[in-house]
Amino acid sequence: MEAYKNWVRRNREYVNSLESLANGVTWLLPERFSQSEIGPEAVTAVLGVITAINEHIIDTTPRSQTPSAAVEPRCFPYPLCLSMIKELETLVEVAAQQYFGDDKKWNFIALTEATKVIVRFAWYRQSGYRMLLQGGETPNIENSPSPSKPGNHHEPDHFLNMNGRTQWNTEGKALSALSRFQENARMVADPEWLRWVQHQHPIMEPPAPVVQRTTLSKLLNERGVSGVLFVLGEALFITRPLIYVLLIRKYGVRSWVPWFLSLAVDFVGVGCLTPLSILRFGGREQQSNFTDAEEHELRRRKLLWALYLMRDPFFSTYTRGKLESTEKIMEPVPLVGILTAKLVELLVGAQTRYTYMSGS
Repeated sequence: MEAYKNWVRRNREYVNSLESLANGVTWLLPERFSQSEIGPEAVTAVLGVITAINEHIIDTTPRSQTPSAAVEPRCFPYPLCLSMIKELETLVEVAAQQYFGDDKKWNFIALTEATKVIVRFAWYRQSGYRMLLQGGETPNIENSPSPSKPGNHHEPDHFLNMNGRTQWNTEGKALSALSRFQENARMVADPEWLRWVQHQHPIMEPPAPVVQRTTLSKLLNERGVSGVLFVLGEALFITRPLIYVLLIRKYGVRSWVPWFLSLAVDFVGVGCLTPLSILRFGGREQQSNFTDAEEHELRRRKLLWALYLMRDPFFSTYTRGKLESTEKIMEPVPLVGILTAKLVELLVGAQTRYTYMSGS
């Protein structure tokens, strides 16, 4: 396994190109959107799982650390777990539809969404209640912005003591300087001491500090109302897909109730987070509570609202007619008409699968 990891890390560009080509070809497989054929989806799922594993190997490439560098403790690979669930959920949907029918397949989809909710909440807690990037598939490791402090512009907040300095910056540096002075003094008189110090030097290195994650109570106490809004927004983002599926099980996929309520949950969830982002432009003394990556994630979540155009009953009532009329208009145009027809076919086929349009 280590040999494979090293090969993937050395050839990451080649691996990424090969995976992109393979995943693109799967969309052209025959019977891709057939209701009775699970073979193409199985192939797609296997390729997706392999891609997720390779990306996890690349993302976890060991990095050199300095004595003052923060160390993230080892934990369960939640991002990899979420990626693998997302790659397998379409296969679960197709298999459930084939063996149990259109109505009972929603039980299995709901079970899949419930699993993702549990994993995401666990990852949200493990990460110190940071915003989930890409639904939790991308670790949020960028330091949150904080007011600058005298003499310390690069240290994370959780490494600061009451004086605005780290323990290693004061005591550690003094002890290290004294140790180096003693070593240099003895090296001149005793070469044997030099060899002994070189042998023991790795042992004498001070341990790197371990990241202390924020707890929920600490987050709420420090941020107050903004902390409550942040937690509420993330909770709605995590649970929205499960709420949507449970409503479909109760009212049916053709009902407007799941569509409207799901959209309302998305609006409220993003609405809880948007005021925290606007603080960046509220004045010179105010700063955004979000990093650049989190700002990008907030924009991504808003773009996902476009998927409501592809979900029933909106799709059957409005979108499908527009697609078919566009196909007829472009049909006489050489080559463009063929490409348009194929694109419409893929969109209509993908719309029949909940997992392709779930945005979860």
